[in-house]
Amino acid sequence: MKPFFFNNQAVAPGHKLSVLLPVTDGRDSTVIPVTVFHGQRPGPVLGIIAGVHGYEYPPIIAAQQFAQTLDPAQLSGTVLLVHLANVPGFLGRRLQVNPQDGKNLNRVFPGRADGTVTERLAWRLSNDIIGRCTHVIDVHAGDANEDLRPYAGYYEYADTPALSGQGRQMAAALGFPYVVQFGNEPSLQEAAMYCSREAIKRGIPAVDIECGRLGQVEADNVLLIMQALHNLLVHLQLIPGELPVPTASLIAQRTTVSSPHTGFFHPLVKAGEFIAKGRRLGYVIDLFGQPLADILAPVEGVVLTMSATPPISKGESLFSIGHLPISNRP
Repeated sequence: MKPFFFNNQAVAPGHKLSVLLPVTDGRDSTVIPVTVFHGQRPGPVLGIIAGVHGYEYPPIIAAQQFAQTLDPAQLSGTVLLVHLANVPGFLGRRLQVNPQDGKNLNRVFPGRADGTVTERLAWRLSNDIIGRCTHVIDVHAGDANEDLRPYAGYYEYADTPALSGQGRQMAAALGFPYVVQFGNEPSLQEAAMYCSREAIKRGIPAVDIECGRLGQVEADNVLLIMQALHNLLVHLQLIPGELPVPTASLIAQRTTVSSPHTGFFHPLVKAGEFIAKGRRLGYVIDLFGQPLADILAPVEGVVLTMSATPPISKGESLFSIGHLPISNRP
């Protein structure tokens, strides 16, 4: 094994290096905390990225704790662990956006070298992290307004069957009860926009985790993420171990239910529930408390994510329903 060069520094085999990557647009500045774990034996280069959305705390806490368990002397390969991609969003307690420029980091990939601070964050993540990897995992959770059923996801495109297949295997290995297919199109033509899809654009197999809800740091969800990361390292043979036979249910299609009005939303179901078509999922009332609309399920399936707090604006997402016949419950 040769040294792994990162940020103009050499990391010897069996050692680790923690650095703060600076990002500035000349007006706003931030950093990206990264730890490089360079193994003593050859193997993949896995990028683990947490905190693209700074209010999604379980992935951030899980990445921090997982870093304490990694011993580079035991690795076959290298791990690039981004502890927190969106430091300003985290410190500012902001849903989805970077308060420095109001942009959503997970909507601007691959970013721009000469853009605003969020676009430059995406650019640095794209080139200094994702572009150095052979595999990538992007870890998310439900923001403060989102209830969520944990699941794994990967991108499926018809013209890249090998890449899609690797992503599917990685997602199944994570150990979640559901694997959601993203994309499901002939090919990926548009800009990446999303963090893990930037890896796909570069021909790098990638997966997502969605685990955690309502902006809460719940120990069970932190442990689920850490176990999933461990499983992925075993799957990629960065560390030795055995995995259970995958039993995840595959969700190839989702339906989004949006609010027809602005006002107060009152849900009548929870994330993870199986619902029949036509079921009353909740209702919207106006600012005076008068009824505006009932929200009915357009399909049967499982509630993957949902808005779980009262404020709602017209056109905002209320539910994401995975098309899974109730008879196929895991």
